[in-house]
Amino acid sequence: MELCYQLPVLPLDRPVPKHVLSRRGAISFSSSSSLFGAPDPRQLSQRRGAISYDSSDQTALYIRMLAVTNKTIKPSFVFTPGACVIFKQLFSRDVRVRSQVGFEPERRGSHPYLGVDFRTLHSRAESAGSIPARRVRRLFSFQRHLLSSRLLRGAPHLNPLHILDEDYCGQAKCMLEKVGSWNFDIFLFDRLTNGNSLVFLTFHLLNQYGLIELFQLDMVKVRQFLVLVQEDYHNQNPYHNAVHAADVTQAMHCYLREPKLAQSLTSFDILLGLLAAATHDLDHPGVNQPFLIKTNHYLAALYRNTSVLENHHWRSAVGLLRETELFSHLPAEDSLSIERQLGSLILATDISRQNEYLSRFRTHLDENNLCLGHASHRHFVLQMALKCADICNPCRPWELSKQWSEKVTEEFFHQGDIEKKHKLEISPLCDSEANTIASVQIGFMTYVVEPLFAEWARFSDTRLSQTMLGHLGLNKASWSAMDPEASGSSEEGESEPGRATEEPSSRALSQGSQES
Repeated sequence: MELCYQLPVLPLDRPVPKHVLSRRGAISFSSSSSLFGAPDPRQLSQRRGAISYDSSDQTALYIRMLAVTNKTIKPSFVFTPGACVIFKQLFSRDVRVRSQVGFEPERRGSHPYLGVDFRTLHSRAESAGSIPARRVRRLFSFQRHLLSSRLLRGAPHLNPLHILDEDYCGQAKCMLEKVGSWNFDIFLFDRLTNGNSLVFLTFHLLNQYGLIELFQLDMVKVRQFLVLVQEDYHNQNPYHNAVHAADVTQAMHCYLREPKLAQSLTSFDILLGLLAAATHDLDHPGVNQPFLIKTNHYLAALYRNTSVLENHHWRSAVGLLRETELFSHLPAEDSLSIERQLGSLILATDISRQNEYLSRFRTHLDENNLCLGHASHRHFVLQMALKCADICNPCRPWELSKQWSEKVTEEFFHQGDIEKKHKLEISPLCDSEANTIASVQIGFMTYVVEPLFAEWARFSDTRLSQTMLGHLGLNKASWSAMDPEASGSSEEGESEPGRATEEPSSRALSQGSQES
């Protein structure tokens, strides 16, 4: 059971929008925002009921009825010091309306072919039986436990809707003071923000750059947009989830602060860069483009087997921009320009076009004709920066890089398992019996990451670029020590410079198309 306290309380006399009901989290229904308005805490005249989703089973809807009048609460429900309200028969009285009997969450997510539900593709099975009350109490933060205890004793409260414990909020704020550090631990930050790293980090950066004030953005709409973006990432995906988007956004911020870019980019460029980083994998189904094509998925047909995922990410982002009316106050032509350029940036992350962008970048550097005074050249540099941010995991410190490597490989192997189950051809690098984490990462570093970041270092020869290349070398050596056979094959490919830029590229692209 997932308990969420950051959503607003909805009055009973208003209809609940379908898009609210279809989203993850919990919704409390009440005639007032006060949870404990009566002198006697057993009289729940203010709180009426709740609807919530299970964190590991998003096809299940939990409906709970607390009280409907100013009467004493029914005997089947009890209060405990460990929670605001805990039911004696909480789990036995839950009404579970499953998709098998007609309920299907209305979500923008991909719809399955072959009976594969992409929203729960990587979710772990839920253990059978009722959850013990001790575990239920653990779902409440320590601060909320203290708050509810004080309320039951009749003590007044100042802020009944804590999103996080104060200690966690304080630590998260301290981390944001160093958001420009390449050693930024996005996993720790995500824990400190209770899984809201993308919302907190992106909002902080938009505010830090002064973009909210400069573009006269409505802060409520900005928050709404970022929350919807975060929710439209499939957090069951081991790799392509909201934490990855937050990590890419943080890396993009680091690149935007590089001297060449900081001196040349306009506020409009920075806004586009941050939005593109936050939405570049929006609604990613956790499988790659070849999988969608060979299963005749409707997205593959819609985009004619060309940049299928990237087009979907872009269109999903545009849909949220229009739904929240984030730029509705701007002239129509400016809003359309933002949408088009956002698409151009997101489409650049298509790894199947890696050689195209890399060759163009190399040519500009060889001829020394990149002029950041031209809008088109600045946009191209933003595309390259986003490409670097998208695959920068091997350039992070080992403690962070290793976690990302394990997550992306887990996602590959999940896809391979699905392909085996349905007797499809197993995609490259998705066969857990023929590949290891080390072999996958060594090949990816050798044929995709190293060529890109070598050119980026030529463009921006700074301490950050040298740091990234240093981590890349150390991480590759660490994986090589774990898998000598894979390291030997990669060294053979590097020993022939002519081949290294052509033949191995096809091998790299098949891998990169899944990781980007």
